[in-house]
Amino acid sequence: MNGTLNKVMLIGHLGDDVKMHYFDGGNCIGRFQLATNEVYINKTTNEKITSTEWHNLVVRNKAAEICEKYLSKGDKIYIEGRIKSRQWQAEDGTTKYTTEIQVTEFTFLTTKKETTGHKPNSESESAKNANFDATNEGLPVNDLPF
Repeated sequence: MNGTLNKVMLIGHLGDDVKMHYFDGGNCIGRFQLATNEVYINKTTNEKITSTEWHNLVVRNKAAEICEKYLSKGDKIYIEGRIKSRQWQAEDGTTKYTTEIQVTEFTFLTTKKETTGHKPNSESESAKNANFDATNEGLPVNDLPF
């Protein structure tokens, strides 16, 4: 097999609200952290251990605006994307590195609006289950064969 694969699937909770950044020309990105947990029992002490891993997520354009509108800290989300590492020069001259998940598809699993008794309207219900393709300018992906 000659091909390669860079695909990530995560289910977790937002560590904070989506932070938006707008660019000239109308494009934007949203950034947020996602926490995933692993729970296991320490065999020597029988102690329950919870280990949390934090992931830096990036969504673009229309998908970012939808995430900003409907998600807040603590909400549960399923995402698919790819790992991207990048580096830059900080103001003090040091080289900084980060690894991010470039989100290509997502599904809202719970939102604060749902858990506080707010009944979602049809717009938010359709956004909740939307999948987005980053190469398709954030338009919903039609997975029907006809």
